[in-house]
Amino acid sequence: MGKTSSKEWTRIYLIYGMDQWQTFVFLLCQAVLFSILSVLYLHYFNQISTLFETLLSIAAVHRGAARFVAGFTGSVTALSALCLFYAAANFFYSAVPLHSEMAQRMVDTVDEWSTVRLALDLGCCGRGILLNALAARLKKEGGSGRVIGFSGPNKARLAATLRAAKVEGVEEYVTCRTGDPTKLPFLDGSFHVVVSGTFLHTAGRGHRAEVAAAERGRAMTEVVRVLKEGGVGVVWDLVHVPEYVRRLQDMKMEDIRVSERVTAFMVSSHVVSFRKPTQHVHGPPEVRLDWRFC
Repeated sequence: MGKTSSKEWTRIYLIYGMDQWQTFVFLLCQAVLFSILSVLYLHYFNQISTLFETLLSIAAVHRGAARFVAGFTGSVTALSALCLFYAAANFFYSAVPLHSEMAQRMVDTVDEWSTVRLALDLGCCGRGILLNALAARLKKEGGSGRVIGFSGPNKARLAATLRAAKVEGVEEYVTCRTGDPTKLPFLDGSFHVVVSGTFLHTAGRGHRAEVAAAERGRAMTEVVRVLKEGGVGVVWDLVHVPEYVRRLQDMKMEDIRVSERVTAFMVSSHVVSFRKPTQHVHGPPEVRLDWRFC
């Protein structure tokens, strides 16, 4: 798949907006502040060096060290500004354009959309980029399929998700529900496809590490439970993907594939896809790297 054009970026931002924009604004303001400090440091370097000489002379430190300390402090300030600008840019890119690109890649992981009648987007993150990508594929196939977006109890966000689906022209294919991702209100084997984008890591957030890990494991178990036999699961998440792979191996899932690392929100992320076996499988499943996600 080609890179998203600037025109497409604009369209995506207009439709979906940007969740957690406060974080982006905070990073950008900090970057601008450190940039201003760096310029001031450069402009008033001699005066600052003199101030350091005065301060260091009290501690009987050699005067030559003052300029080094002043230069080092200025360099750290300038590097901090660059790092903050990079963090802001990465957050801006990850929030929508990268999410859109990864959504399309996740959708492309499923080979037989013509046989899909019911799909689940666990997390329904942001304004529904992944949810609407699934719905658009179902619409393209011309069938009677439907996709359910499931998220936490934020009804205002669900309203925004449904508005975006209407703008994308896929509202008739979309339904949204709220609840606990570790206790999905669906029967066993309800869905042909289950996907989740940067959501499972939020299960158990705020608890101790071992409790949070157990909650993520329960959420992954629920993903497998609601999949039909032969169904496909695709999870894009941050940091904890090796943990999910081990859980999938323990549950004897088939065709487990892990993508190359993708930097999102300044941390590593991967896509793991798998297939639920149609019958009990003996022996450990194979885990492969899938370079289609590169």
